[in-house]
Amino acid sequence: MRKLVVLLLLVVALPSIAQYNPYKYSIEKKTSGGKAAVVSAHPLASKVGVAIMKKGGNAFDAAIATQLALAVVFPGAGNIGGGGFMVAVTNKGEQVALDYREKAPGSASRDMYLDKEGNAQTNLSQNGHWASGVPGTVAGLFTAHTYAKLPFKQLIQPAIDLAEKGFVITEAEARGLNNTMGEFVRYSTKPSAFVKYGGWQAGDTLIQQDLANTLKRIRDLGQKGFYEGETARLIVAEMKRGNGLITLADLKNYKTAKRVAMQSKYKEYTIIGMPLVSSGGILIQQMMGMVENRNIAQYGFHSWQAVQLMVEAERRAYADRAEFLGDKDFVKVPVQKLTSPAYLQQRMSDFELGKAGNSKTTGHGNVNPESEETTHLSVYDAMGNAVSVTTTLNGGYGSRTVVGGAGFLLNNEMDDFSVKPGVPNMYGALGTEANAIAPNKRMLSSMTPTIVLKNGKPYLIIGSPGGTTIPTQVYQVLLNTLEFNMSLEDAVWKPRFHHQWLPDVVYVEKGFPMEVRTKLEEMGYKIVERNSIGRFEAIKIVNGVVEAVADNRGDDHAEGY
Repeated sequence: MRKLVVLLLLVVALPSIAQYNPYKYSIEKKTSGGKAAVVSAHPLASKVGVAIMKKGGNAFDAAIATQLALAVVFPGAGNIGGGGFMVAVTNKGEQVALDYREKAPGSASRDMYLDKEGNAQTNLSQNGHWASGVPGTVAGLFTAHTYAKLPFKQLIQPAIDLAEKGFVITEAEARGLNNTMGEFVRYSTKPSAFVKYGGWQAGDTLIQQDLANTLKRIRDLGQKGFYEGETARLIVAEMKRGNGLITLADLKNYKTAKRVAMQSKYKEYTIIGMPLVSSGGILIQQMMGMVENRNIAQYGFHSWQAVQLMVEAERRAYADRAEFLGDKDFVKVPVQKLTSPAYLQQRMSDFELGKAGNSKTTGHGNVNPESEETTHLSVYDAMGNAVSVTTTLNGGYGSRTVVGGAGFLLNNEMDDFSVKPGVPNMYGALGTEANAIAPNKRMLSSMTPTIVLKNGKPYLIIGSPGGTTIPTQVYQVLLNTLEFNMSLEDAVWKPRFHHQWLPDVVYVEKGFPMEVRTKLEEMGYKIVERNSIGRFEAIKIVNGVVEAVADNRGDDHAEGY
């Protein structure tokens, strides 16, 4: 009885999140029949988003509050020390594309990760202080707030409560913290809440007072509460102790970029995606365009013919990614050419059904000059606003560097630059001069937040983490839904596959049909089974009724009303 009384007192002590219990919660994978929904990587974050909408907030309010909650309850990828993209469509038809991707520090240089012999030192671009770009998430949230209804202080309070009062961690989170504990100690210069000697267990309460204090400064001082003042001082002090590059000027000068959303037609649908520095919007437009006129539906889901056609589209799109894509504020990228129907048909002109392609002979196209731990959330509100957000620290728990006294992890996004032409990053992706390091440049990203319109209204709100697998995941779920007429649950949960040009391998999840795998191998494809690909979050709206599905590959949760 005493434990029950204590538990009730703790819940009462959390007025802004009293609609649910942060010490005891369940995971729901799908919801349907409501008017609004939030799908994210953690139950508490999804619940925060829905609670905000019930208090009068719209989808932008919910997206902001959900992201801030994820910064607390999902430290492996939910972040304020990283960056991301937001794609949205308002109930008035306005399309929004916000780029709050990290930037290279002002003192970064093209060859900063090369040794004296010119060899790439990817350990420096992936771990520790040198791996971090200037964080963009907080700036992005304040830019997004211009479309919201409620005060920012109200949106951030649930995250503050969760950090200060704590929440119980899941088995998956306990395992992640335990597996990374040695690296937290190695790459951080101060103790952090993530290290528990003796190990974490499911059901333990994680309290993050330093992070709560950081969030309070943001609540009280706005964007300056992160990019200036005490928090900025703590970031720079951490940089100095670890020989990092981020300065007070880098932080103060960071700005969100408002972009023009990519828009393409696929039969009767309109696909709204993120432009550069997201590679995803371009890759989706390319891959969908390569199969649009080939009647892929006749082959059926997971038929060898459909899989081969999709793999070959993936191969060609990712070859173009490696050669041409980068921050268009710094390099000229032939986007119009790369996405033109004529070019896409030419790229597939040598495709032969039943004959395996080869990445040695199929490279990038000819044009005239013109990580795996991310997190995604999808939101739809009762007023008809749709928001798709993907944010990242890049690798799981980012650079493993916790800002001393501030309580949050920094990203390792510098690895998403082309550290050296021909040298793959942690996801095996290659790049050229288009994605070379330069001061204040944004690194190329695979994040692919996407919204599909039908008859001009939001129909699908989708996205996923997964490094370079993100665009192929979105591609497959789009075709599963739009061509193979699968239920949203099957479209998200069924086994996925991935090809990214190099390495010349088709990765498949466990459960991928063995007969299809065998047929592809007989044709000459190299098939490799790997662990789960992504953690997809999807919302579908039909006649005003909302269906939301969270991936069954993690703790992801769908909440609606």
